[in-house]
Amino acid sequence: MKLSYINQIKANISIYSNKKTTNILDGTYKSIYRGKSMNFENLREYVLGDDVKDIDWKSSARSGKILTKQFIAEKKHNILLVMDTGAKMEADSDALESKKELALFSAGTVGYLAIKNNDYVGMLYATDKKIELKPFRYNLYNLEDYLVGYEKNAAKKDTSLNDILEFANKYVAKRMIIVVVTDLAGIDNLKANTLKKLNQRHNVLVINITDNYMFGANVFDVAENEYVPEFLLGDKKMNKLEHELKSEILNKNRKKLRRNCVSMVSIGRKEEISYKVIELLEEHRYASTN
Repeated sequence: MKLSYINQIKANISIYSNKKTTNILDGTYKSIYRGKSMNFENLREYVLGDDVKDIDWKSSARSGKILTKQFIAEKKHNILLVMDTGAKMEADSDALESKKELALFSAGTVGYLAIKNNDYVGMLYATDKKIELKPFRYNLYNLEDYLVGYEKNAAKKDTSLNDILEFANKYVAKRMIIVVVTDLAGIDNLKANTLKKLNQRHNVLVINITDNYMFGANVFDVAENEYVPEFLLGDKKMNKLEHELKSEILNKNRKKLRRNCVSMVSIGRKEEISYKVIELLEEHRYASTN
């Protein structure tokens, strides 16, 4: 099997990361477990992005270098990528990029980091026949297969994202880090009670793929499979109202997620995926230690 998506993900990371920021990306991924099943391994020289709380000041004073404690996980972890589906995934983000592509590469970046860290990665999404649970595996060929499978099914079935998460809660016994890839409508669909139940056993993180606006340029009508003529979309008053309504819905859902200890970032461009993943993991780490 050709690793088409994986190679693109690696290239995307390398384009927007130099060696130092790649270390941050790897280190930030590992830090998601800080304080949870982590054992001290050794000391190493501090690099940008390390948690200052891990600096060993006594050893640093003796050596003349800033040394930080390095931790390893006691065991491998299970990362479940929960993918939203439906016709909406054929639409564009607010940066006019394919939502389906952004979902694929966002999930793929998280999965790639997990597998590099020797963790297990599974995937959950709806097809036109059922909710599909891809088993937890730890090699890139499996991840490539999961991404290809999602690409084929992403726009086929409009299924409640909350129902998909209830499926995970009911049928997946493993303790997991659940990374939900969805949009604002999907986040709004999530029930507080479902998030509360999930957080009793798992960590939940959300990647919000942004939506294009209904009133503006380059608006794609997924129902009609065509772009809407611009002369129909030039109402400035409606454009302003739409921005205000979306901001209100987003803020309401941010509060819902925070109350249930769920971290979230929004992604609208492929070029921002790597640093937005860092932002998500850092926010999750901060929330977990407070």
